[in-house]
Amino acid sequence: MQKRIRKAVFPVAGLGTRFLPATKANPKEMLPVVDKPLVQYAAEEAIKAGIEVLIFITGRNKRSIPDHFDKAYELETELEERGKLKRLEEVQGIIPKGVTCVYIRQSEALGLGHAVSCAEAVVGDEPFAVILADDLIDCDSGTCCLGQMVEQYEQHGGSILGVERVPKEHTDRYGIVSVSNFKNRLGRLEGIVEKPKPEKAPSNLGVVGRYVLSPSIFRVLKETPPGAGGELQLTDAIARLMDEEPVYAYEFKGRRYDCGDKLGYLQATVEYGLKHPELGAAFGEYLKSMHQIRAVV
Repeated sequence: MQKRIRKAVFPVAGLGTRFLPATKANPKEMLPVVDKPLVQYAAEEAIKAGIEVLIFITGRNKRSIPDHFDKAYELETELEERGKLKRLEEVQGIIPKGVTCVYIRQSEALGLGHAVSCAEAVVGDEPFAVILADDLIDCDSGTCCLGQMVEQYEQHGGSILGVERVPKEHTDRYGIVSVSNFKNRLGRLEGIVEKPKPEKAPSNLGVVGRYVLSPSIFRVLKETPPGAGGELQLTDAIARLMDEEPVYAYEFKGRRYDCGDKLGYLQATVEYGLKHPELGAAFGEYLKSMHQIRAVV
C-alpha cells in the first residue's frame, strides 16, 4: 500500500522580476487574480487534494505570504462588529482546521531543486507534492490537477510530473519529456530535456508546476551538481531519479494559465473574472461594450 501524500511544498522565494515594479516589495505569489492571490489558489488546490501540511519555502520580502495565511484578529473583529459575516467567513476559511502551514527560509535563490531540498527536514521519508503557484490550473469544477495526480500515485506509485501539450515552437520554454507506453494520459518517463529547441525536442509534452515526488529525490538532489546558471535544477535530479525508480508523466485535465508571464496573468484575470459569482455577469457586459466601442472606432 502506498503512503498517503499529506505534505506539499510551495517554492515561493523567487524574485518575480518579470512583473517589476509591481513585485519590488510585493511577492509575485501575492498578485491577485480577481480577489484571491495566486498562492491562495495553489493552497486551495493542495487542500482539495487531501494535503494537510503546506510547506512554504520563502525568501526575503516574502513576509506578506505568512501574514496572509495567519489569523488576523483585528480584521476579523472589525468584520464581525460591522456584520460583514460573509467576508468574515471567507477570511477565516483561507486555511481550514486540520491544515498546518510551515515556513522555511531559503537564504539564497539557488534554483528550484535547492528550494525543494530545503523542505527535507519537514517532509521526512514520505512522498510529497510540489506546487508552483504561478501555474494557475483551472479544472472546471472537476478534480483539481494535484488531486488527479494523487489518484495516479495511489494507483501506480513512483514520482509523477504534471505535463501538458505545448506548441512545438514553444518547447524551448519548458522541460520536455519523452515517455513510453503512454496510455490514459499516463506514461513512464524515459527522458527529460530542459528547454530544447523545437527541432531537438523529443515530444511536445512540457512539464508544468505540479509534481508528486518520492522522498528519494532528496538524496538525489544532494548528489546532483549545479546546472544552468549555477543553480540546482530539479529537472536534473529527476533525470537521475528515473534511473533508480519509476517516474511517470501525467497529462492532467484542465487549463493552465502561466501567471509568471504578463499575458498569461491577464488571461487568467479575464477568465476568472467572467466566472466570478458576483462580478461575472457585469464584467461580461463590460467586455462586450468595450468590443462594440472598439468595433465602431
